Amino acid sequence: MLPKSKTQYVYEWLREQIVQGKLSPGEPIRQQYVAQTLGVSFTPVREAIRRLESVGLVSHSDNHGASVNELSPDAIQELYLLRGVMEGLGARLAARKYSQDELLELESIHTEMSQLLDSDEAVGGQLASLSREFHAKINMIGGSAVIAPRVQEIWATFPIPRSQTLWDSKSHAAQAFAFHGQILQAFRERDSSTAAELMERHIAASAEYRSARSF
Repeated sequence: MLPKSKTQYVYEWLREQIVQGKLSPGEPIRQQYVAQTLGVSFTPVREAIRRLESVGLVSHSDNHGASVNELSPDAIQELYLLRGVMEGLGARLAARKYSQDELLELESIHTEMSQLLDSDEAVGGQLASLSREFHAKINMIGGSAVIAPRVQEIWATFPIPRSQTLWDSKSHAAQAFAFHGQILQAFRERDSSTAAELMERHIAASAEYRSARSF
């Protein structure tokens, strides 16, 4: 495997800082601090920031320099609506053509989530990861050529910090898990219309919950 370029190294480090919530929305990115922390010159830091700007994670102003983008309530609503349309189509197509092995994989993820939900430990991060796996699997089954890559781009461009996962809320976790179960049942029945409708409702409910919740 070829070694990463310094720009790629800085890019991935900064992106992880944003995803982990260590760089908060609206927070400026201090180029000198990044360069000193990573032991690189300013050049790869500037190049990495430009890449982050190009994918929408960072914005730049003449007065304040580069800072982490902050999604407005309208932008969040738009983001989830786009996901709902795309993933609803993915579920519709997947329900028509999944294999039994693929259905077993989805059911295995669902079972693992059920076991975590019964735990008294803080498992929001694990549930969020499994939920992402569940959705990604459906998208891959339904549309590996176009739908799955485009949804991955959305997730990559607008990452939700792990500290802001909705899965740490028991009420939301129970609701979202129930939607997953209903989607699986629609799959078992090869009911593509219901699978699509449930997926859109599931994502819309997450959008409503996130809009109402303050972090």
